[in-house]
Amino acid sequence: MDELPLRSTAEFSQDLVEEVNKLGGEWQEEDPNAIGRTMFDLPHSTDDSLTILLPDKNREFVPSQALLRIKSKDGRVYMAVVVAGPFAEPDGLRGDTNLVVTTTVRGGIFMPPYHCRCQVELMGEEINGQLLPPRFRPLPNSPVFSLSSTETEEVLKAAGDIRLGLAAGHDRIEVGIPADKKSVLPRHTGIFGTTGGGKSTTVANLIAEAQRNNFAVIVLDVEGEYTRLNERTTDPVMLAGLEGRGLQPHGVANTSVYHLIGRDTANPDHPDLHSFSLKFYTLSPYALVELAELSEAQDTRFWKAYNLTKTLLRRLEIFPRKAVLNKDEEILINLDEFEVGYPLMTLNHLYDVVLACTATVDKGELPQPVSPDFKNEQTREAIKVLMNEQAATLEKSIPSWRALQGKLGRLRRPNVFDNPQAQALNYSRLIKPGHVSLIDLSDTNSPVINNLVISDILRGVQNRQDEYYQEYEKGSREALPKVMIIIEEAHEFLSEERISAMPFLFEQVARIAKRGRKRWLSLVFVTQLPQHLPRQLFGLINNYILHKINDEQTLGRLQKVISGVDESLWKRMPGLAPGQAVVSLTSMTRPLLTSIDPAPCKLRMID
Repeated sequence: MDELPLRSTAEFSQDLVEEVNKLGGEWQEEDPNAIGRTMFDLPHSTDDSLTILLPDKNREFVPSQALLRIKSKDGRVYMAVVVAGPFAEPDGLRGDTNLVVTTTVRGGIFMPPYHCRCQVELMGEEINGQLLPPRFRPLPNSPVFSLSSTETEEVLKAAGDIRLGLAAGHDRIEVGIPADKKSVLPRHTGIFGTTGGGKSTTVANLIAEAQRNNFAVIVLDVEGEYTRLNERTTDPVMLAGLEGRGLQPHGVANTSVYHLIGRDTANPDHPDLHSFSLKFYTLSPYALVELAELSEAQDTRFWKAYNLTKTLLRRLEIFPRKAVLNKDEEILINLDEFEVGYPLMTLNHLYDVVLACTATVDKGELPQPVSPDFKNEQTREAIKVLMNEQAATLEKSIPSWRALQGKLGRLRRPNVFDNPQAQALNYSRLIKPGHVSLIDLSDTNSPVINNLVISDILRGVQNRQDEYYQEYEKGSREALPKVMIIIEEAHEFLSEERISAMPFLFEQVARIAKRGRKRWLSLVFVTQLPQHLPRQLFGLINNYILHKINDEQTLGRLQKVISGVDESLWKRMPGLAPGQAVVSLTSMTRPLLTSIDPAPCKLRMID
C-alpha cells in the first residue's frame, strides 16, 4: 500500500479549520454567560433546595448568601440564594478516595482537576417582574447566572434611608430601613445579642440615622451608655472602621439628657441637661400595683388606702377644686384609672393615709403627716375624722399594712415624685421632629423606679401622639411626627415572669404597639436576654437585628417566630463577629447577614 505523503503542521491545521467551518464553525456555549448548571436531584434532596455545579474559575460568583438566577429548561425563571459552599470536588473522583488522600498527605504530587458545588435555596419564581412562590423546581442541567450588585439590591430590597451597614458578601450593597414606610419601623423592632456582640453600636447608628431622617428619638438608657452621643467618636477601632467605609465621625445633633431630680447623670457636662420629676397622679394605680410587686394582702390594703385618699382630697377640695368645680367634675367623670391616677394626688398624700390606717389598726396616735398639704390643723382633723369613720372596714393585719408602708416609703425615699424643684417631662418637646431625648436612669439604683419612669413615658408619649393624630385627622396638623422609643435592657421591664404576674403592664405596651402604625410610633426593644422576654411580645415585633447569640434554647425560640432566616444563618449565629448581625425587616425580600457600620458618635462603656 502506498504511503501517504507527510504533511506539515501548518497544512494539517488549515485542513482542520476548513473541516470545522464546513460543519458549522467552532462550538459555541449555549449560554455563554452562565456560571454553572443545576444538578440532578438526589434521594436526600428537599423541596426548597438544589445543587449547583460550576467550574472552579467561577467560584468567586457564589460566595455565601449570593443571589443567582436559574433559567430552567422548561422556560421558567427562578431566583435562588447560596446557603452552603462553594465546595471543591475533584473531577471524576471522590475527594476522600485513597489516591487523592495519599497524594495529598505526601505533598500533593497528584492534583486532579476539580470543580465546585454549592447548595442553593429557592427564593421564588420570577413572573412579570414579581417574585412569587415557586410551584415547580428547575430542571437538571439548567443554566445558572450571577446577579450584578444593582440587580441584587433590587431583588433584596435592602436599601433604606436609615443606613445600618453593608450586606456580607456584597460589599457594595447597603442595608437600611425605609424611613417613610409605616409598614416597617412602626411595626416595631427587636435588637438582640450577647454582651460584646455589637448591640450598642447598632443602637447608636440607629439613633444617629433616625435623627438625620427627622425622627423624634427617645432613648430609655438604664446604664447611661448613650449620654455622650452628641460627641464624635474617638475610639481608634471605630475611626479605622469609618475610614474604611468612607464615613466620617460625628456627634448626633439636637440631643438632650434628662435625669431624675436628685439623681446623678452619666454625663454632667452635656450642653443640654435637664432634671425632671414624676407626677404621681399621671401613673395608673394599676401599673403602680404591678410594678411595686405588691402581695395580695398589700394589694387589698393599697386599694383601700387609695380610695380613702381620693375621699380625703374631695373633702379638702384639693380635687375637685371649688374654683373650677364643674370642669374638675367632668374630668372625674371621664377619668380612666387604667390610664392615669386620681388628679393632683401625690405619693405623700397616699403615704400619709397608709400611715394613718396603720396607726388606726394598731390603735395608736395618728402620726405627723409628711405631705405639706396635710400639715395644718384642719387637714389633720379631716384625716382623723376619716379614720374614725373607716376604722371598722380596715383590714386588721398590722404586718401587711407595715409592709405596704415600707414599699411606698422606698418609692418616697429618692424624692423623685412630685418634687417642686423639677418640672415633669415636656412630651411636646420629646416628640419634636429631629430631637433626641436621652433619659438617663443610670443612678436610680431601683428597677421599680426605672420601670415606673418607662411606663410613665410610654403613656405620656402615646397620649401626646394621640392628640397630634386627632389634629392631623381634622386637618389642623400637616403631618405626624415620626417617633422612635428605644427601650434598653428590655428584659428588666418586660420579663416573662413579670408579665405573668403583671398583665396590665403588657396590655399597656401592646396597646401602644397596636396603635403605633397609624400614629407613627415605633418601639425598639434591646436586650442580651431575649429568652426572658414574654412570648406575647414577639407577636408585636416584626423587625429583628440579631447579633451573636450562643444559647441554643434562645435560638430555637427565635427560629419559631422569625421567618425567612435559612438554616445556614442560624448555624452561624453563635460565631458572629462583633458588629455582624442578621437583619430581618418587613421591607426586605429575605434576611441578610450584615456588617454593621461603626458608630460615628461616642459611646460610654465600650471595650
